[in-house]
Amino acid sequence: MSKPIPLGMVGGGDGAFIGAIHRIAARMDGDYQLVAGALSSDAEKAQKSADALGIERSYADYHEMAQAEAARPDGIQAVSVVTPNHLHAPVSIAFLDAGINVICDKPLTATQEDAKKLAEAVKRSKARFFLTHNYCAHPLVREARAMVAEGALGKLRLVQAEYLQGWLSGDVQNKQAGWRTDPAQSGAGAIGDIGTHAWQLAEFVTGQTPSSLSADLSSMVDGRRVDDDARISLRYDSGAKGGLWVSQVAVGQEGGLSLRLFGTEGALEWRLQDAEALIFTGKDNQSQRLTRARDRSQSYRTPPGHPEGYLEAFANLYKDIAEVIRGDETHLDRIPGIRDGLSGMAFIAAAQESSTQDGAWTRVGA
Repeated sequence: MSKPIPLGMVGGGDGAFIGAIHRIAARMDGDYQLVAGALSSDAEKAQKSADALGIERSYADYHEMAQAEAARPDGIQAVSVVTPNHLHAPVSIAFLDAGINVICDKPLTATQEDAKKLAEAVKRSKARFFLTHNYCAHPLVREARAMVAEGALGKLRLVQAEYLQGWLSGDVQNKQAGWRTDPAQSGAGAIGDIGTHAWQLAEFVTGQTPSSLSADLSSMVDGRRVDDDARISLRYDSGAKGGLWVSQVAVGQEGGLSLRLFGTEGALEWRLQDAEALIFTGKDNQSQRLTRARDRSQSYRTPPGHPEGYLEAFANLYKDIAEVIRGDETHLDRIPGIRDGLSGMAFIAAAQESSTQDGAWTRVGA
């Protein structure tokens, strides 16, 4: 086995959610060792969190961490950025400029201006930038992508992506809801938090990016300053049509991510809540339930029939990233990066602009 990659983390201290997910994913295959962190801007809280996690070196300032780690002969080779959205750009830029690879949680940034600054930093840095849209690392999502690319669906006609949650259907008061519903920290509501996942999933599997959209964004909870429901129609240059519905006020929904594709020769359907199955239906209307036994990417750890899911998909990304850091770029094309992030930000901007104009069709990335 290769020596573990020294890993750092910014954010993800006591009370955080996504930081723990990243740590589990990084540990799963033994490819990383978490040795440094700026888990809080409060030095005492940062040290307390670091001690609880057994992290050797604790910092209260990510700038200091980037410079100090870059100067150490045993310094980190990669950093996980698991902060609220408004810090993604400045933190990532600090480490990229220090020559340290960045593994950043989605969405790319909170604003278009920050996205441009980050893209410039990626361009000038010798280090790599990765974005953790983890759902595209599910084995059967990768299989769906391969089937579309080889023509199993024929010419693509219809794309339907959904991500439905209900956890923000009321006035929720906790740390996770606090920053997600604060436009200064999140930049956008449901379309940024889960909409970018649905957008990237459809883009990853189809290999196509919508050229224009018509959006209706709503803030259904009184006083909420960000969108919590979005109904969006999509047009593709290929002639395909699509729809994207994301909501965080759909009572009873816990993780309703799904993708349905319809072409001239067949259809595919994948749902997160049944991630072990990919349904293919041919022109004869006979449906096949494909399992991980069909997955040619072999992105799994247990035999088919022994369920894997969210954490393993996250770990698949971390494993692929580790291979790239070590010099093997064989699977680089299936790891989300700056292009995916910029596409997600273009989606957010177009959706917001369209909605303010009563759903007017708006070019994506214009």
